[in-house]
Amino acid sequence: MQASPFRPLTLRHPSPFPYIVFAGPCSAETEAQTLATAEALRARGIRLFRASLWKPHTRPGSFEGVGSEGLPWLQRVERELGMQVATEVASASHVEEALAAGLDTFWIGARTTTSPFAMAELAEALSGERVTVLVKNPLNPDIELWEGALLRLYQAGIPQIGAIHRGFSTYAKGLYRNAPLWQIPIELRRRHPELTILVDPSHIAGRRDLVPLVSRMGLEMNFSGLMVETHPEPESAWSDAAQQLTPADLIDTLSQLDLRPAHPTDDRMLSGLREKIDHIDAELLRLMRERMIVSEEIGHIKASAHLPIVQPDRYRSLLENRLAQGRALGLDEGFLRELFSSIHEASVHTQHTDSK
Repeated sequence: MQASPFRPLTLRHPSPFPYIVFAGPCSAETEAQTLATAEALRARGIRLFRASLWKPHTRPGSFEGVGSEGLPWLQRVERELGMQVATEVASASHVEEALAAGLDTFWIGARTTTSPFAMAELAEALSGERVTVLVKNPLNPDIELWEGALLRLYQAGIPQIGAIHRGFSTYAKGLYRNAPLWQIPIELRRRHPELTILVDPSHIAGRRDLVPLVSRMGLEMNFSGLMVETHPEPESAWSDAAQQLTPADLIDTLSQLDLRPAHPTDDRMLSGLREKIDHIDAELLRLMRERMIVSEEIGHIKASAHLPIVQPDRYRSLLENRLAQGRALGLDEGFLRELFSSIHEASVHTQHTDSK
């Protein structure tokens, strides 16, 4: 395996918590609101501030940020409060204006990460600059697209690069605004163990009451920290009002996460349970191979009888049966749908290959 080029971020200010916390409003709306939020966070020890000036949205007509008008406000936060300020950039012109204002910490949003053309433009604009850049996952669950965006910035000579997990847009509507699909950031960390990966519980949750739960989940999976949205009056926020916390509520939430250091007894218990999982996984793989062999045999019969490989009624019946069995066992239906969809896809591929 090739060594990862990424190293942990070095930020200008320590966190009052045992993990990184960037916090601030979804959008810088007014100078007063921006400074009030920053002052409330600074008073509570948080010195990593985030606020959007340019907000690309899927549909026109919604609030798209104050733009360049807000740059002096962010300058005041840095200069007067001594905070490290991050803002979103989505084009070369955003980069040019932000750099001219003295900002050196940026994030790239999910919609921008989704486009290699946009990433190439940003990488060129940021090339050689001594900046910190955080890259949100793309809208769709594609780890290659996410990793590609990170590597494109690395090749442009950007010294400090990190990632932000903000969840993924899917057709299925569930508890969260954006499906966490934790396996994707976990795989990104496996490929790049030293890469700083922050979790954005605000965008995953979509509701302020779920922010504590998602924050805990992310930190318990040992990600590097959080990027959280906070607003003095969340209900009146100009964008994403439902998912923002007041600064006081945010601090209460973070203080109650209570992540304890590992204890030797815990390590021994975990070791035994992990060994058990290893044995279960080995049996799962053996059974999966056995299933694929049976699927190959079915494929041969279909080919001899000139039957279509995909038989929708059979798959529909199989899926309904497996979901019912899974529900009886207390397994998550969304997980089972995804699992059997992948198994079915692999079986179809095997039968198609064998029929040639």
